[in-house]
Amino acid sequence: MSDETVRDGVSGWKKVAASQVSRRSFLSQIGAAGVAATTLPLVGVATAQAAVPVAQDEAEAMVGAIPVGLKVNGTMVNRKIDPRTTLLDFLRERADLTGTKKGCDHGQCGACTVHVNGRRVNSCLTLAAMHEGDTITTIEGLGDPDHLHPMQASFVEHDGYQCGYCTSGQIMSAVALLKEPCGPADADVKESMSGNICRCGAYPNIVAAVQYVRRQA
Repeated sequence: MSDETVRDGVSGWKKVAASQVSRRSFLSQIGAAGVAATTLPLVGVATAQAAVPVAQDEAEAMVGAIPVGLKVNGTMVNRKIDPRTTLLDFLRERADLTGTKKGCDHGQCGACTVHVNGRRVNSCLTLAAMHEGDTITTIEGLGDPDHLHPMQASFVEHDGYQCGYCTSGQIMSAVALLKEPCGPADADVKESMSGNICRCGAYPNIVAAVQYVRRQA
């Protein structure tokens, strides 16, 4: 039998006589080498990640931030933000106005509808920085529980919601519709409100609520 080269855990590889190599020692040495080969890179990665403090990440996130001032529900809101911040995220995360909902985040459901200078806008599709100095109205700015906007009161009266997630966007669109060209029929209201999706299917009650306010007006 010839000599064999085996792993020495302290100094590296060394030659030993074939008579000294057993099946158990050979397998245990190969196993140890495999564990070391797979574990050490992971330890290195974990150490590198642990070395990056959270404060540094936050500081890097603010690099390139710009000042933006929006008049939201009658109050100026001035913040320093990432220029990529959407109007929706500005309202929810920087102005703490969470009544405006993030639904699809692709402009397809209407849950994030707000008014910009009196016109309805999907706030997830526009950047906050584009509206410097503009007047923004959210659902919080329409009314409060003691003084509801007529459209809010009508939605309550006609059960124009179920889960309620889309309701703020539905109401904001409905209020904007009052000032837009829209025919008198239910079909006209449905067409004008088609950008707002209700996954619960409360459409008949929503149309009834809108039509009631239109008739009162």
